[in-house]
Amino acid sequence: MPRIEHVGLWVRDIDAVCSFYATYFGARVGPGYENAAKGFASRFLVFETGVRIEVMTTSTLSPVVLAPGAQRMGFTHLAVALGSDSAVDDLTARLRTDGYPVLDGPRRTGDGYYESVVLDPEGNRVEITA
Repeated sequence: MPRIEHVGLWVRDIDAVCSFYATYFGARVGPGYENAAKGFASRFLVFETGVRIEVMTTSTLSPVVLAPGAQRMGFTHLAVALGSDSAVDDLTARLRTDGYPVLDGPRRTGDGYYESVVLDPEGNRVEITA
């Protein structure tokens, strides 16, 4: 049975991104891997459910500079379910207090989700859902 093994995310600052997902979403940060010959480094974030994100950086790509949170074709957001409306409210308030941009919500969407949308340290959209 096919399943998604992990999702890869190019970033400029692995440490900042790993710290964000560990601090606010409980991800365990795996050991770092480096391939100096290829200018590549990565770490895996592992969530309680087993979901993994490979956070990667490289010296061989030029980042596309978009405004933080800008919509674009391709990867557009990561959604993290917390289990309750109150958990969404609490984490959204904590992130706002800690200086992370909250773009929307918390609110009930037209398709029934209770969510807010925040930006991680690299400007990626994170949907926090109940």
